[in-house]
Amino acid sequence: MNIYVPILVIGALGFGFALFSLAASALAGPKRYNRAKYDSYECGIQPTPQPVGGGRVSIKYFITAMLFIVFDIEIVFLYPFAVAFDALDWFALIAMVLFLIDVSIAYAYAWKRGGLEWD
Repeated sequence: MNIYVPILVIGALGFGFALFSLAASALAGPKRYNRAKYDSYECGIQPTPQPVGGGRVSIKYFITAMLFIVFDIEIVFLYPFAVAFDALDWFALIAMVLFLIDVSIAYAYAWKRGGLEWD
């Protein structure tokens, strides 16, 4: 049980900081409310009504989200590998090369599909 005490302490500190931040913003924040503050922000353009089915969303939105996930996971795996590179053997190097090949294939697919072009 003693090995989990630091994790519990960090969790309690994080939760306490979140509660403190919410309370401090409620107490110290401005209290002047008006109708404009409660309206949704639309950049000055009048919002158009959505179709009943919700409308169509461009596929580029989903490709961008998938690219973010792919490259975010790549970075999560590459940092520990780079830090511990001296202590690893050939198996780890081959595994990382295969991982980078997989990520490169995903990158080439997204490039081919036009996911990296912003209109």
